[in-house]
Amino acid sequence: MTTRGAPGIRGRLGELCYSSGLLHSLQRVRAWWQRDLRILAYHRVMPLPDPDAYEFDLELISTPPAEFREQMLRIKRYFRPMRLTDIVAALDAGEALPPDTVAVTFDDGYDDNYRIAAPILDEVGVPATFFVSTGHIDSGRPYAYDWLVHMILLTRAERLVLPELGIDIALPPVRAQRRRIAGNVLLRMKWLDAFGQSAMIARLEAEWDMPSAQARPVDCRPMTWAQAREMESAGLEFGSHGVHHRMLARLPQDEMVREIRESKATLDRELRNPAILMSYPVGGDRAYNDAVVDATRNAGFQLACSYVCGTNAEPSENRYSLYRLPVESNMGPGWFAAMLALPQLMSYPTAAHEATGPAVQPCSP
Repeated sequence: MTTRGAPGIRGRLGELCYSSGLLHSLQRVRAWWQRDLRILAYHRVMPLPDPDAYEFDLELISTPPAEFREQMLRIKRYFRPMRLTDIVAALDAGEALPPDTVAVTFDDGYDDNYRIAAPILDEVGVPATFFVSTGHIDSGRPYAYDWLVHMILLTRAERLVLPELGIDIALPPVRAQRRRIAGNVLLRMKWLDAFGQSAMIARLEAEWDMPSAQARPVDCRPMTWAQAREMESAGLEFGSHGVHHRMLARLPQDEMVREIRESKATLDRELRNPAILMSYPVGGDRAYNDAVVDATRNAGFQLACSYVCGTNAEPSENRYSLYRLPVESNMGPGWFAAMLALPQLMSYPTAAHEATGPAVQPCSP
């Protein structure tokens, strides 16, 4: 199993606030003067695997099942969980949101959302929105970034040569070291345009003879449309996360518009309720811009989430770029509780990115 704890000052301070027993009182005081919308961002809910044996991206595992259930119980007890579509209705009516409103969201559309997260949400009675990449559900093909990590972890090649990123290094035999290399590649490649990213991954698949087209790995599997329809019938809702999980702001204008419109058309065809919710794939302030926002609005979406960390004091003013609070697997119960109660103090900060390249990840501890 992975070694877990509450790293850094936020984690330690969160655990201290939690253990003091004062957290709920502090939350109530805060609610008197600040009514901001909190939106939690998850990716995967699954048991934490042995990192030396697991063949995909550990960073996408937000929390194990037991802790996810405790998190949802806390939201149900101390907060006001709401569907994003109900938040849209309130914004359209000009109504103020209740104090301590929380929305739960998931990105990508992994099948553990169906197998593990959805039953827990149903048991506890917390609504959630699942932003899915429709092309991956259509094909069952693994997600490209996760497959890239898989290839770097398992390739028999002795070197990683990525002229696109100025990388030419020996690949060590130790998987933990390869994970660090893969994380650096993921960070740096997001400064390429979206087609350049896809071409780089495709080239590695060919050179290393590790094609993703026919791969259906159990640990990197999208949900199916049948599963999504079952979840929707149980009261969960769906939104777009693009077609191919590409960075929309790094696509040519016509392709970006097509990606947004096709994702909505597929969701509208496959599911009962019309798609009015969007989450920009990949996240951070590089993932979307004014052109992406305009295309999202023009396609008929009525609200969109970014992966910029924070809460939303006036959600009517940024309803097409709402901030979220990412949930990570190294958050113990104290840190999670403190992040919800005191999000400005306890959540991850977001770094603004310069045009020349990255310094830190979009949401970093």
